Amino acid sequence: MRLSTRIALAVGCTVPLLVLASGWLLLHLVARDVRGAGDQHLRQRAAAVAPDARSLLRASANDRPRAADTRERRLFDAALDVGVRVVGPDATFSGGPQPGPAVRLPAPGSAAFGPVTVHDGARAWRALARPVRGRAVTGTLWVFVPDTAGRTQLTLVRRRVFLTALLAAPLSGLLAWAMATGASAPLRRLTRRAAGLDPRTSSARLDGAPTGVTEVDELAATLRTVLARYDEQAARTAEALDTARSFSSAAAHELRTPLMSMGTNLDILAAHPDLPEPDRGEVLDDLRSEHARLLGLLVMLRELGRGDLVEAETFGRVDLSELADAAVAEVRRRARDADITLDAAPGLTVHGWEPGLRLLLDNLLGNALAHGRDTRGRARVRVGVHGAADRVLVTVDDGGPGIPPAARQRIFERFQRGPDSTGSGLGLTLVAQQAALHRGTVTVTGGPDGTGARFEVRLPPERGGPPGRRDWLIGTAGANRSQGFPKESP
Repeated sequence: MRLSTRIALAVGCTVPLLVLASGWLLLHLVARDVRGAGDQHLRQRAAAVAPDARSLLRASANDRPRAADTRERRLFDAALDVGVRVVGPDATFSGGPQPGPAVRLPAPGSAAFGPVTVHDGARAWRALARPVRGRAVTGTLWVFVPDTAGRTQLTLVRRRVFLTALLAAPLSGLLAWAMATGASAPLRRLTRRAAGLDPRTSSARLDGAPTGVTEVDELAATLRTVLARYDEQAARTAEALDTARSFSSAAAHELRTPLMSMGTNLDILAAHPDLPEPDRGEVLDDLRSEHARLLGLLVMLRELGRGDLVEAETFGRVDLSELADAAVAEVRRRARDADITLDAAPGLTVHGWEPGLRLLLDNLLGNALAHGRDTRGRARVRVGVHGAADRVLVTVDDGGPGIPPAARQRIFERFQRGPDSTGSGLGLTLVAQQAALHRGTVTVTGGPDGTGARFEVRLPPERGGPPGRRDWLIGTAGANRSQGFPKESP
């Protein structure tokens, strides 16, 4: 059932009930007013004819027939439209419309304070009794009026109330239906526009033009929000699928060489069971090295894909000083021969993804330990976390051979390894990914004392909008060069 029909039925049933209830109240009020007006008229007539009734009783008691007749005519003339009955000790005088003499009237004492209703067959009368007292005379004055005028008016009001209720049902229903149909027109238009939307085949969405109806505008805003969430989820799903495809492609490409090398070494061991011990040891060392490289590559690819799919809801306030302290402590435990120092200002916080920031620090420290050793093989790493203008600056300095200016941009690309590197080529790519994800930058320069390399990560301390670029596993090396980092001077 349509909304306009429901409203029409509800109003068409409610309005007649309200009319009947109002009519019932009106009938009671009219009845009270009509009866009150009639009773007031009786009191006025009783007060007007009381002197004549007293004179009539006095003349009758003094046995003056001619005077009694005169007083009786005067009494009936003063009564006008009401019936009068004067009851004395020896005689009763009556005239005008009144109930028959056989109708039993209330005792004068019980009727002395107000009109009462008496019945003469099917006809009702309003009667009012007043005591008449004079010198040596007593009696009772009764005045009567038919109780039909008020009943006629009440019957007329009752008929009009029922007629109004009968007419109000269809008329109010039709009026309510017309008003509801007009009021729901924006809702029908919204329904037609929403029915024509298909997110699978079209990017068209609801416009934001207000209709002037608050409920319809709120519903349209809700639909737009739902569709926006659908679009966002569809985009994230597409990103996830692209990431999965790129992950499998990159993994297949990068795993081919170590797997082929491991296969060759296994073939050698299988074909030459009597291989001399030095040669066998060399083959086994190669297998262990390739296995570690495969394991590291898979871990790095997983972390790269994890960073591409991170949601904005996982970002929060992170104490970067405490995070750097934890990362340095972990590296000191693993590399006891390294000289690692930390200079961090306390309480430096950023809005970020804590696992990603920890991954950034771990890979910078791992890179410094792997490639930042001096000619004697010693590792001296200096880590700093400081506030700089509107940025938080993280620096990692090593004492190694440094990085040539021509290679400083290229080292952040995927699978870029030095000639003697045994890593996956993704460690610094993860650093660049996390810096971009947090709307920051990462650069590499020469060391502060002229030797080694310095990696600088600049992060905004406050929330800067949604996560930054998240296509590091999908994008090509060229895209990484053009989108990932700021340009720097050699």
